[in-house]
Amino acid sequence: MARKTPIYDSHVELGGRIVDFAGFMMPVSFEGIVAEHERVRNKVGFFDVSHMGEIEITGGEAVQFADRAVSNNVGKLHPGQICYSVCCNDQGKILDDLLVYKFSDERVLFVVNAVNADKIYDHLTGIREGDAEVTNLSETTGQIAIQGPASRELILNSDFCGPVRDRLKELDYYRFITFEFQGEEVILSRTGYTGELGYEIYLPAGLTLDVWRRLLEDGADLGAAPIGLGARDTLRFEPCYCLYGHELSEETSPLEAGLSWVTKLKKGDFIGRDALVREKEEKPARKLIGLELKERGIPRQGCGVLHEGEEVGTITSGTFSPTLGKPLAMALVKRSVPKDATGLAIDIRGRAVPAEKVKMPFYESHVND
Repeated sequence: MARKTPIYDSHVELGGRIVDFAGFMMPVSFEGIVAEHERVRNKVGFFDVSHMGEIEITGGEAVQFADRAVSNNVGKLHPGQICYSVCCNDQGKILDDLLVYKFSDERVLFVVNAVNADKIYDHLTGIREGDAEVTNLSETTGQIAIQGPASRELILNSDFCGPVRDRLKELDYYRFITFEFQGEEVILSRTGYTGELGYEIYLPAGLTLDVWRRLLEDGADLGAAPIGLGARDTLRFEPCYCLYGHELSEETSPLEAGLSWVTKLKKGDFIGRDALVREKEEKPARKLIGLELKERGIPRQGCGVLHEGEEVGTITSGTFSPTLGKPLAMALVKRSVPKDATGLAIDIRGRAVPAEKVKMPFYESHVND
């Protein structure tokens, strides 16, 4: 049976359309996907992301263990810094993409996708060695994302963040702070999945609903409203953020998915490194590209990509972009497809719809505003 997040009751009260997503009862929309998308691009929106998984690593060798488990360089992080990374299997394929929060040399937090939380916890406990303990905090942790150009004003003016207002003014992208609320630790980070200025808050599950309601009330004058999964997907799609199960999977390597920038092959050994070194030397079999349809149609995951009539790959994500006003797609295609390829098309229900290769990201993010 699908589980409820700590904020579920609010979604029902506010008229959210509920669906089963990764085993959780989540709102797919409230006022409508396009309206919610535009609200985040222009004002501010609230996301319930309590379904995400949180896995803590503690102990004298916490950082060393984290570095062995993921592709990015955790050892180079300072306390209060975050990095984006992937966790690979021995074959160099992606088990999940995640955020890594470094509190100290003895404490690291992995934030993983809901669908992979149990898998990654089992993987980490299976490879654990040395002075490092792995604890799954997913059941007891709530998470709220506040995203959009007005998110800073909302956060700075909220009573909830009052005690740390001065620290928040100086908080840079991919940095975080902690503070106490009702005797419990709260983590507040300058992160998000929309391409806009934004923040994410981690707190005990039992406090999440009250804080959600308080912050929504604080943001009412700024146009704040809850946002569903539908707009979350279109918002992440425009700046070309990868999504597990679409661009990323256990059949895809980070080098194929355009994530070589978080794959630090020179940092030392990590799981999957040997396979990735070989893949880099031999060149990845596929690459991630952006496509724009030149005729009407909506490209969806699984549609074939054609080059001169031959199938050369598949769409990983595609939609009609609310911001840009045109149908766009990301696709994994054979490495042999030329950079300046012409004669491209997308097979949509048996119809070859002409397409043009375009630069990614489709939308320039404002995360550093």
